[in-house]
Amino acid sequence: MFNFRAITHLLGLLIAISGLAMLLAIPFSLYYQSSDLEALLYSGLGSLVLGGAIWFFTRSEESQELKKRDGYLIVTMGWLVMSLIGSVPYMLSGAIPSFADAFFETMSGFTTTGASILGQHIEELPKGLHFWRAMTHWIGGMGIIVLTIAILPLLGIGGMQLYAAEVPGPTPDKLTPRVKETAKRLWIIYVALTAIEAIFLMFGGMNFFDSICHSMATLSTGGFSTRQASMAAFSPYHQYIVTLFMFLAGTNFALTYFALRGKPLKLWENEEFRIYLFVTLILTAVVTGVVFATQDIPFEQAFRESIFQILAVITTTGFGTADFTAWGPFLMVLFFFLMFCGACAGSTSGGMKLVRFIVVFKNSYLELKRQIFPKAILPVRFNGKSISEDIVGKIVAFFLIFVLIFVAGSFVMAAMGLDYMSALGSVAATLGNIGPGIGAVGPGDPENFAALPDAGKWFLSFLMLLGRLELFTVLMIFTPFFWKSR
Repeated sequence: MFNFRAITHLLGLLIAISGLAMLLAIPFSLYYQSSDLEALLYSGLGSLVLGGAIWFFTRSEESQELKKRDGYLIVTMGWLVMSLIGSVPYMLSGAIPSFADAFFETMSGFTTTGASILGQHIEELPKGLHFWRAMTHWIGGMGIIVLTIAILPLLGIGGMQLYAAEVPGPTPDKLTPRVKETAKRLWIIYVALTAIEAIFLMFGGMNFFDSICHSMATLSTGGFSTRQASMAAFSPYHQYIVTLFMFLAGTNFALTYFALRGKPLKLWENEEFRIYLFVTLILTAVVTGVVFATQDIPFEQAFRESIFQILAVITTTGFGTADFTAWGPFLMVLFFFLMFCGACAGSTSGGMKLVRFIVVFKNSYLELKRQIFPKAILPVRFNGKSISEDIVGKIVAFFLIFVLIFVAGSFVMAAMGLDYMSALGSVAATLGNIGPGIGAVGPGDPENFAALPDAGKWFLSFLMLLGRLELFTVLMIFTPFFWKSR
């Protein structure tokens, strides 16, 4: 029923990749003479040996074609295993001695959530671990691009099937070697954009280390910063550069691929991208107006902070230049609802994604028309093409399950002693992979997620995984029929 040999083989590869990434942090540890050298060395070598051994002893000369159930299991177990392995350097170094805290921080990294338990101690973290922390974002972000563009459409998860015909790589029938071809092309774009942003940041005076860490956090829409004040610690120039690259990171990478191949009109022809751009511009105008009118700051600063925070939330990056919860109740509620939105499908952003909102709104409107014209055939259209009822049904189901999990999760966090604002904010921030929330976990609170009980951190870590892997991927393995042969 399951190809456990192939599943274990790939998990071994992921463990080895994690180990190699840890070793890449060692040069920074050596250069800055930080205290995390041994922890990174032992963790990296241990993971590399363990993963390499698993990969070597489970290899097979026969075809290792994977089925849908194998795909669900690999994706879920892959993120869990990498988060467990990735927690080791934090604990070995003593920087984050608690397993719950270390796992939370690592899961937040690999899921590109950006929620942190470091609170006021971010800048005390050794440089090597800072780089490893940023690297978890970057690896997770690339994994999400490959997952949402190359794998989930083949598993039948609602959302990216709408782009299946446009994706530069896989065919929508089975997991084939063409996924490797897709991944290779997307890796090139991802690496190139990261390098370009780092160069622009350094051009403005940011040091090499900070520019690399912030570039990896931007393109992955993760939001881990090396500074307690996040991007507020840097100049307006740097904030504008990060704003631009947050917008690019929130764009469907398949469309970015076509744009870079000399077909920029593909972007404008895409309905989701047009709405993404339109929403960003309209919200920037509204928020800038309110901030300029209510806060005693210059217009340029009001504009810069407004567009930065809008993109930080809508792309689920989570960087901060200002505390949007201090801008009044109207804007706090606006930003709270933006936490559920997300940017484009096929990007590294979290949330429900704009494409799902588009389909749900269109289907709801057509449902009203169907009440008047019950015999009329009124298909939902996206990018000028009819969407099958099957896909619409999956998207509506995703929408409802997301809301139900948010409500249930809020009750769970409230039962752990959080006030209602903090309960709502912590669940929205983790399920939507945002990072900062509202209440006690808001951007203005110095402790952020550090003050939560361990049980709350474990629960929110699970929500990060749920939100990052599109709900169904994780929930599927908890159903009895998933494990049945027929």
